[in-house]
Amino acid sequence: MKKIKKQTTILLIVLNCITFSLVSQSTATSSGGQIKTVQPKIMVIPYTKEGEDIRTILEADVNRRIAIAKIKEAFDGRGFTTVDFTAKLKAAKDNNAFTSDNQTDIKSQIIQMSGADIYVQAEVVVDKGQSGTSVKLILTGYEASTGNSLSNKVGESGRFYADDIGKLASKSVESVAEDFLNVMQTKFTDIVNNGKSVIIDISFDAGSQYTMSSDKLGTSGLPLSDQLEEWMGKNAFKNNYHIQGTTDLKMIFDDVRIPLKDQLSGINYNPNKFALEIYKFLKSLSLDVKKDVKGSTIYITIK
Repeated sequence: MKKIKKQTTILLIVLNCITFSLVSQSTATSSGGQIKTVQPKIMVIPYTKEGEDIRTILEADVNRRIAIAKIKEAFDGRGFTTVDFTAKLKAAKDNNAFTSDNQTDIKSQIIQMSGADIYVQAEVVVDKGQSGTSVKLILTGYEASTGNSLSNKVGESGRFYADDIGKLASKSVESVAEDFLNVMQTKFTDIVNNGKSVIIDISFDAGSQYTMSSDKLGTSGLPLSDQLEEWMGKNAFKNNYHIQGTTDLKMIFDDVRIPLKDQLSGINYNPNKFALEIYKFLKSLSLDVKKDVKGSTIYITIK
């Protein structure tokens, strides 16, 4: 008999109620912020290939529904409280919340609406052949607002003469869940204590009259590059930042830490909010500025 392979890829998003206590930080990043308990949330959503619509994909594939349910059960069994993707998706569709038909935009909107701290991509490979059926599970966890990787693990069910994909998916989850969650928890705790990492790329428009050497901006009399470094030292979380390099036309901070949570509102703190703070600082120096955020990278262009 010819071996048949069926691959199903699923995207999960991690967040809600871990049983162990975590510590969050405040937007008062230079002081490290006040201490507050954080309970991450979890939501499971399907990953879609080109041509697939995330809004309808679960309706067409029972194996995806089974795999999502089994992975969700594994998180529930280890102290997580999960958010139901189908319910969130239905609410968003009923409220006409989607502003684009672009699948990447739709996924981002679902993640944002869920309030997720972490998302986990799970690739489920169902392999049927003469020697039996097996299910392989490849889990990759990411910090939601930056896309930085947190944990990567592969689990396998072993090969059985059975067609119960649910049971085989459960075996795959059981073989990998503990290690996956332990690694993810370690990385997440580091984010809680030390902030999450973003890259900041500051450059000049081709027609700009300014450079990093400009020293007539503001009242300090310092070159712009020095003013930017002073500001970063005061505003990066726990003063934690690193400069990759500076030229007269560009300055790159390749590892700036920002807080996980906004202490005042309790909502996720993301690169967009930090980009706004940089924008406001440069505007205070009477500079015309453009900002753009792509994943964990902030682009600032001075006109």
